[in-house]
Amino acid sequence: MPARRILPPPPCIWPSWEALMAEALAEAGRAAAQGEVPVGAVLVSAQGAILGRGRNSPETSHDPTAHAEIRALREAGLQSGNYRLDGTVLIVTLEPCLMCVGAMIHARIAGLVYGAPDPLAGAVDSLLDGLDPPFSSRRIWRLGGVAEEHCAALLRDFFSRRRKPSAPRRADKAQNLLRRGEHGH
Repeated sequence: MPARRILPPPPCIWPSWEALMAEALAEAGRAAAQGEVPVGAVLVSAQGAILGRGRNSPETSHDPTAHAEIRALREAGLQSGNYRLDGTVLIVTLEPCLMCVGAMIHARIAGLVYGAPDPLAGAVDSLLDGLDPPFSSRRIWRLGGVAEEHCAALLRDFFSRRRKPSAPRRADKAQNLLRRGEHGH
């Protein structure tokens, strides 16, 4: 029989993990407003202080590593003056990818709380268990599915708006006219 994981409660100044997820969702909304995939993250201390915030920005920053998780970890490292973020918990709206999982391991965070699973790139539960690598003696606890529907809806809405056919471009209109033999004069 596998050992049962006991997950810690949220830091005492927060009523629930959902309340912290609302902070990450606010960051995701800011990403969406900039045309980025709406993923947001916050990193909190054991006492509940938000040490770092992040939102996706690879498109606007031209940086493939500018994921919400990485940005939150970077901000926390700069604030604390240390890349070792022992005892912290990362709250993120989407299950992290392998790159972000690697950064969490190196940052030595204690826990991860995520919203929606990522069946395409999720490296925590969906595609692989990146939080349990054979080369590390540290284990990061995880809690998935917090405010899952809200997190997933934000992503679904973003991509459905992105996929809507836009008005035909001027060059497309010209090509269609030429194919039909209409020249407009």
